[in-house]
Amino acid sequence: MAAAARCLGRVLIYHQRHSLSKLASQMSLYPCSVCVLVPNRHFAAAVKPAKKTKKGAKEKASDEKKDETEKIKSYPFMEGEPEDDVYLKRLYPRQIYEVEKAIHLLKKFQVLDFTNPKQGIYLDLTLDMALGKKKKVEPFASVLSFPYPFISEINKVAVFTGNASEIKIAEENGAAFAGGTNLIQKILDDEIQPDFYVAVPEIMPELNPLKKKLKKRFPKFTRNSVGRDIPKMLELFKNGHEIKVDEERENFLETKIATLDMSSDQIAANLQAVINEVCRQRPLNLGPFVVRAFLRSSTSEDRDRERYRETERTCTHMML
Repeated sequence: MAAAARCLGRVLIYHQRHSLSKLASQMSLYPCSVCVLVPNRHFAAAVKPAKKTKKGAKEKASDEKKDETEKIKSYPFMEGEPEDDVYLKRLYPRQIYEVEKAIHLLKKFQVLDFTNPKQGIYLDLTLDMALGKKKKVEPFASVLSFPYPFISEINKVAVFTGNASEIKIAEENGAAFAGGTNLIQKILDDEIQPDFYVAVPEIMPELNPLKKKLKKRFPKFTRNSVGRDIPKMLELFKNGHEIKVDEERENFLETKIATLDMSSDQIAANLQAVINEVCRQRPLNLGPFVVRAFLRSSTSEDRDRERYRETERTCTHMML
């Protein structure tokens, strides 16, 4: 009996070993069924250091590119203007043009680009707002009349006066709204929304509730919006053009001055009118007020923006 049991034990052990060896051989024949995830795991783990290596290589390449850029920046500018139409801008200083030349180039670009010939022309001014002794010019707004108007729309003007005869004069001369304190609540409630506001001196103390609402459009003597000549004020503000300094940038002014289909002389005259009005905001004995100016059209890109010589020449001429 014991011999039979030992014999059965040997058979079972042999059968177990044979089964295990057979299973191992089957697994080696179909490795994907068991091992497919294992190589992927090892491969995923191996990707991380590879990425680090690539990142390091990219950083090295980026540093080398920066060094090359710095070398290029250190190159001196080429002398004179580029002779060809295609050139590297970084190798040439930005060209500064007289007004007439800048206008001519903008008209030329319009023809070459087949853009709208009646598009707007804009003037961008960077101003020196310093007054000395840590004081500066506050961001201002002003209204001017262009020598050659280009907008056909008439501005809506409200006239503040408590005199019945003056109200009649205002209405006869094209005021959109005319009246006394009865207009205040209508303005606060946005029932009426004029473009500009003018007033006679006598009613000014009663308009204080509108200061916060109107801000820079609140009538002032310095803006020619307070006076006794109602027809003259209406003529200015009905057809006038507002220019104002950007309140966020505080030293930047952008305004439309003409359309590209106007003659060069007309565009230049309108531009000069803006410069005159701007230079009026700061004493000329402090030096040039306009630091830099760009003349551009609606569709012009940075390459088309033309800077003209405006600072000392223009503002010095104002002192003569």
